[in-house]
Amino acid sequence: MIFSKAGFGGAVADFEAAVVAQDAKRSGKAFVRLQETFGQAKEAELLAGGPRLAAVLEQVPPGPRAVVAVLVGACVERGAEAERCAPGVLAGLRTAVEGAAAFAKAWAATGGGAFPEPDAGEPDAETVERAGFEAAAGWWTLRQWEMAAVALLNHPAVRAGLGGADEEASHQAVRAEARGGPDGHPLRAEALAGRHALLRLLAAVEHASGQQFRSLGYALQVLDDEPLVALHRPSGTGYALRFFGIGDNFQLHTLLADALIGGGHVRGYAPSPHEVAVCRETPGQVDTVGSFELVAPDGARLWNEGNPADIPLVDGVRLLVLDEPAYRRSWPAGRFFPGMRGDLILERALEAEETERWFARVSPARELTG
Repeated sequence: MIFSKAGFGGAVADFEAAVVAQDAKRSGKAFVRLQETFGQAKEAELLAGGPRLAAVLEQVPPGPRAVVAVLVGACVERGAEAERCAPGVLAGLRTAVEGAAAFAKAWAATGGGAFPEPDAGEPDAETVERAGFEAAAGWWTLRQWEMAAVALLNHPAVRAGLGGADEEASHQAVRAEARGGPDGHPLRAEALAGRHALLRLLAAVEHASGQQFRSLGYALQVLDDEPLVALHRPSGTGYALRFFGIGDNFQLHTLLADALIGGGHVRGYAPSPHEVAVCRETPGQVDTVGSFELVAPDGARLWNEGNPADIPLVDGVRLLVLDEPAYRRSWPAGRFFPGMRGDLILERALEAEETERWFARVSPARELTG
């Protein structure tokens, strides 16, 4: 495919060649052209350009590397193949999160204080002196890597490939969370291991800096093909479900109400088709009303602002209790990640004996406030 040198495709070709040749002057000029021409890029240029830029990311210096990663993410949002772009972007994300975590330690060890606010340039001399360039660059560029990574993590195939088979500590954490043993799901634990390593590092950065990287954190916790048992306490009934690509519990809440109330299994407010559609793949938001109180097996409230990964695993299955709402709540139904398709499938109503066995794992209802 031949691109005009004046367009985005030509800028990609120039940048790619200059980076491979380690020609700093030429790559700098092409880097500027990438940003200048992206807005007018044609579809074919974006489809080809995203993977080509992703393939050379590792060879780009840390500062511009993050900006190029954002461009790759933007190409994916406009149709470039996410799986082809993922290795370069996710490797860069890991490097940035590890660097930012190292920065947090170094900053504390050299006197602490408020974290420097990243700007469009590179870290200043004092910041680099206190933490080292690689660590400072990790902190400086983490917001950009968040943007790039979330664009790719909208795609289930990218999420499925995020595991890290050599991260034994992460495996142990996941196995413990899954309660281990023959009832666990080792393949699912394997796939989640790499995410847990990133999440632990990200949590350390957030704690030290006082800043939140909520989009990245939630994207790393999105579950696919995840079994869920929901126990509706008012009716004493239970249901086996499976969910995919759900970003937060607001979205889960609406889809649960559609499956159980809209499906005629329990009583309550059934969301409209429009309310349900925006929680699956239709763009936009629309007002809805809460139908349940989401409760963990131990009786603790699970907030709508949280995400489905908060639902505890019991014998390898997410176990959720649905109580009557403590008070009336409303919110705009929709998706936390507008570019991510979500779904929840009701597989079957549980038999009475099976439901009773699950209820035996649940604490009695307790008064919830707030």
